[in-house]
Amino acid sequence: MYQIVTFTSPSGDEMVVMSAADYRILVEAVEMAEDVAAFDEVKKKLAAGEEELLPSEMVHRLLDGENRVVVWREHRGMTAKELAEAAGITQPYLSQIETGKRDGTVGTMKKIAAALKVGLDDIV
Repeated sequence: MYQIVTFTSPSGDEMVVMSAADYRILVEAVEMAEDVAAFDEVKKKLAAGEEELLPSEMVHRLLDGENRVVVWREHRGMTAKELAEAAGITQPYLSQIETGKRDGTVGTMKKIAAALKVGLDDIV
């Protein structure tokens, strides 16, 4: 299938020469193998609960710049009261964070992230 020529360089390295078409086929095969490995890793993380699939509507809301805390809270099916209680903060403070009137402290945002079962980077 492949026409490969091998030779030894003056420094003793074994070298290979192949056609550009064969090289492209080889590169595509390696890229496919990497894609399959990445897919298998994501599948493993999904099965272990380390990753989750998000509905496209939620992704669009996040990409459109909607408040991340609100989007995640609603995705989790929580009310503002439930999230505030779970995070150990007041509901008015959560409301101010969700409307952008106040920035939550790092500590507060960590509590909110933990209550939503997401990483801090998912909500800030």
